[in-house]
Amino acid sequence: MIRKIIHIDEEKCNGCGACAAACHEGAIAMVEGKARLTREDYCDGLGDCLPTCPTGAITFDEREAPAYDHAAVLAAKQEKASLPCGCPGSQSKSIHREACEVSAAQPPAASHLSQWPIQIKLVPVNAPYFAGAKLLIAADCTAYAYGSFHNDFIRGHVTLIGCPKLDEGDYSEKLTQILAENDIKSVTVVRMEVPCCGGLENAVKQALQESGKFIPWNVVIISTDGRILDR
Repeated sequence: MIRKIIHIDEEKCNGCGACAAACHEGAIAMVEGKARLTREDYCDGLGDCLPTCPTGAITFDEREAPAYDHAAVLAAKQEKASLPCGCPGSQSKSIHREACEVSAAQPPAASHLSQWPIQIKLVPVNAPYFAGAKLLIAADCTAYAYGSFHNDFIRGHVTLIGCPKLDEGDYSEKLTQILAENDIKSVTVVRMEVPCCGGLENAVKQALQESGKFIPWNVVIISTDGRILDR
């Protein structure tokens, strides 16, 4: 049947996951860091997801699509309600660790933070510390999940942090300016394993492409229990 249904432009999608959270029917899922309409029969065509998209990636189409299946949506909601959580990034769990003794003579770990501010939204585009910098762009949670974050990642880097799920707007425009207008030597992205964190990686990838420069970069993925999964 021909009906009204949403369309997601993956080029514009920054992977924040806001639309997936706003879709009460569960038609949208995060796939490889991008929002995707995975169940056309779950989309009612009302567009609750549209206002939440910070990049305008979601529009309406009039096209051939399966009819909205309200009964299937209700069944999926009941199944989901029986699970411990919906979004993997907000799943509650306890992390059990063995207690380790700390010597009273052991000095506190040194901070390797070399500049302020560190929030992507707050940092000046042409701050002097960007000259010749090795840039670390990290999701907020990574420094709490990974115990040696200062020593292994912040040391020797200019650090920027953000959360694509909680911050409004898109980081790519600001990051593009920073990369294009400064002599950045390298970029390291440190993100969590949860799908919504893919928005940070995608914003950096887009900024690198739009900066017009070839800058070496790599991505490190941290698990919710503090392990390096990929680098």
